[in-house]
Amino acid sequence: MLPTSELIKNYIASGLECTHLEVEGDGQHFSALIVSPVFAGKRLIQRHQLVYAALGDRMREEIHALSMKTLTPEEHQP
Repeated sequence: MLPTSELIKNYIASGLECTHLEVEGDGQHFSALIVSPVFAGKRLIQRHQLVYAALGDRMREEIHALSMKTLTPEEHQP
């Protein structure tokens, strides 16, 4: 069974404090806009590692590809 955008969104939200979260995808390739205060003071790679940690083994087992934009609430301009 292919994961859905909503499922990926729930995975991220359950493992990472988010003030804004959007996920789009086709079942194999996903893109996400993740806004979290946890990202403050962190470099891009550290932010991505936090998202990967929230996804855990699902990143290897269920999700083929995930591109992400990670911002702090101050950086996010809706």
